[in-house]
Amino acid sequence: MPTEPASVHAGAEARLVEIVFPHHCNHLGTLFGGQALGWMDKAAFLVASRFAGCTVVTARSDRIDFRQAVRLGDIVELVAEVTGVGRSSMTVRVSMLREATPGAEQKIATSGEFVMVAVDERGNAKAVGRALDRR
Repeated sequence: MPTEPASVHAGAEARLVEIVFPHHCNHLGTLFGGQALGWMDKAAFLVASRFAGCTVVTARSDRIDFRQAVRLGDIVELVAEVTGVGRSSMTVRVSMLREATPGAEQKIATSGEFVMVAVDERGNAKAVGRALDRR
């Protein structure tokens, strides 16, 4: 009898893939920093909400490092990982990897940390109710 995989929504990592189109770019043909932050925040939201099993909101972003330009047509993969859990907050590390052409070597373009807070239906902080599995 098939069973539901326990890890589908329980994982401490999420991946998101995007392609850089002209409307994502500045006049130099590189990704707007705000667009990069938006994608990173989205990845942080996805992993934190799955981890906590509820709605989360962004409380803070820390030390966003723009290491390498992301160009028009690049494929970017965002890797978000829950690295710490408090009572109602989760720290999420997000790396944005760029791939100049499909199948090319991925290079870290941008990285940073986000603090996400679990909230109830009224928007009040609530306990995450789960610890980080450090196996």
